[in-house]
Amino acid sequence: MDGVAILETEVRELIRRRGLDPVRDHQGIRDLVSDVVADYDERSLLGTVPPLSDASAAMKAVVDAVAGLGPLQKYLEDDEIEEIWINAPAQVFVARRGEPELTTTILTSGQVRDLVEQMLKVSGRRLDLSSPFVDASLPGGERLHVVIPDVTRQHWAVNIRKYVVRANHLDDLVALGSLTPHAAAFLDAAVAVGLNVLVAGSTQAGKTTMLNALAGSIPARERIVTCEEVFELRIMHRDVVALQCRQPSLEGTGEIPLRRLVKEALRMRPSRILIGEVREAEALDMLVALNAGVPGMCTIHANSAREALTKICTLPLLAGENVSDRFVVPTVAAAIDLVLHLEVDSRGRRRVREIVGVPGRAEGGIVETADLFHLDAGVLVRGEGYPPHPDRFAGAGIDLPALLRGER
Repeated sequence: MDGVAILETEVRELIRRRGLDPVRDHQGIRDLVSDVVADYDERSLLGTVPPLSDASAAMKAVVDAVAGLGPLQKYLEDDEIEEIWINAPAQVFVARRGEPELTTTILTSGQVRDLVEQMLKVSGRRLDLSSPFVDASLPGGERLHVVIPDVTRQHWAVNIRKYVVRANHLDDLVALGSLTPHAAAFLDAAVAVGLNVLVAGSTQAGKTTMLNALAGSIPARERIVTCEEVFELRIMHRDVVALQCRQPSLEGTGEIPLRRLVKEALRMRPSRILIGEVREAEALDMLVALNAGVPGMCTIHANSAREALTKICTLPLLAGENVSDRFVVPTVAAAIDLVLHLEVDSRGRRRVREIVGVPGRAEGGIVETADLFHLDAGVLVRGEGYPPHPDRFAGAGIDLPALLRGER
């Protein structure tokens, strides 16, 4: 057994004896490891244990093993890496600047299971044969998704999605090149006056980041309630309540779906409702909330702004046979004001592809749209359309024509 393995064994035993929590008491663990390494160095001088070639490296390895994610910790700490996934113990991949690569890290099946168990400790979520999928948030804000056999063929499939860029305001996205100053100024004003925004795009297009940045334009006096499958939004606001779904217990009871959260949010005196992502029948509850006079924003998977509107007109139909498109389509036209579509280009850069307005009219089952901004030769430029509710901009003292011309 090498020095690092001996140190790890001794530290784990001391953690067990002292009742320390490696996840919550990180500084206490570091102090403990430092003391154990110092003691180990003294013993190595007497020849009772093998000497350490690099004491600081050994200390980091032990801290990573007992309080971090062991061999995966270095990928979590690398700001260029956006996601980590494990297809098999010997196949650990990362996405670096949008490009996937196979790493040299090789784990054992036991290590993969131990890592997942460690990550799930804080979340309170479970993973077993009766519930072979799990979605959870890690303490650092990363999102964990795991699938186990026999849903997978042989090995545990693990995805850890990081949030490398934390954009708290639209200006942060301008600095990253995802948005032009002109479009950012318009969106800032649109959110401030209470327009309802639908953020669309593919997986990893930056929808959650955009929603977080848009929330930065909500006036400080307003109260925000967020509803998510798993906590992902990190909204910097003085009055915000975050809600997340809950899985059913072993007895199959206690589940709290997203539909329930949206209904409960309306009882919490919200000025704004933010929904992390709509995938199913909760789209109906969102539309009902928006039509109740509570402004809101949410994200949805779609390939374009038009497809996002089509999808948001279809999802409410999953709520039951008594819900028809004759109700949903005009409701969508009245409830949604703006649709932003995001994309990831060939170089892994995230950017806004188009911004469309929804004037509030629908004909023949199709919601009318207005082109506000679109990509032209790779640049987001002003379209010919006009946004809805100009009276709200005027009421807030905003010169909308000047704003659309790019005059601030």
